[in-house]
Amino acid sequence: MGRHPSARPLPRRWIRTAAVVTACAAGAVGLVVGSDHQDTPEVELNPEMDMTDVYAFPSPTPGRIVLVMNSRAFLTPGDEGTFDPDLLYQFKIDNNGDAKEDQVIQVSFRGEGANQQVQLRGPVAPPVAGAMMNEVADVSPAVSGALSTSLGSANGIQLFAGPRDDPFFLDLEAAFCTLPDRRPVGGALSGACALPANPQGGFFRNPGVNYLTGYNVLSIVVELPSTMVENGTPGRLGVWGTISR
Repeated sequence: MGRHPSARPLPRRWIRTAAVVTACAAGAVGLVVGSDHQDTPEVELNPEMDMTDVYAFPSPTPGRIVLVMNSRAFLTPGDEGTFDPDLLYQFKIDNNGDAKEDQVIQVSFRGEGANQQVQLRGPVAPPVAGAMMNEVADVSPAVSGALSTSLGSANGIQLFAGPRDDPFFLDLEAAFCTLPDRRPVGGALSGACALPANPQGGFFRNPGVNYLTGYNVLSIVVELPSTMVENGTPGRLGVWGTISR
């Protein structure tokens, strides 16, 4: 990253792909797979690559759609909360039902710290289709500016990138009881499960304890006219995300 917009696109190695969601521009939304946090050893060692959620839903403004990608779980309010300038964040959109991206919205970052800048390219045809060898599109950014700022136009593309409260609920103790192989080797949650098993399977308590309370994620929020991503007429969209180096 950090290259002039007219520079030759850089090849990108696929790292991380989030769950697919389907969204109907008319208002119906169906979630296919849920959230995940630090689900592989690779992202535990490289938390900037950890994609926790991808959302797609209709905007309160008719005729517009909102896309959200969250990453970098377990940020405390005191953390700097900036993105990795060497990573490419992409929303991939299937608008004809073949489970292949027809358009991409690419988000990248320049610099580090408080002066970091965000750039959005697209929607544009994918320079490279599929998960491997992604490239930055050879087009000028449609929106750019500072983090934690509402950027763009209310009639066109709007963009926000910055830390936000983690929207997911996770009872981590119950999760480690259900998935003991993920239990840490030390600390308060490293011991044997002390929760009673649920008759329907798994371990639950009521009320649950949300271990994500007080933690932030890094959010990329894009709102745009749904006509920019539809295939001529309103219909169902397949939306997923990738983070690549």
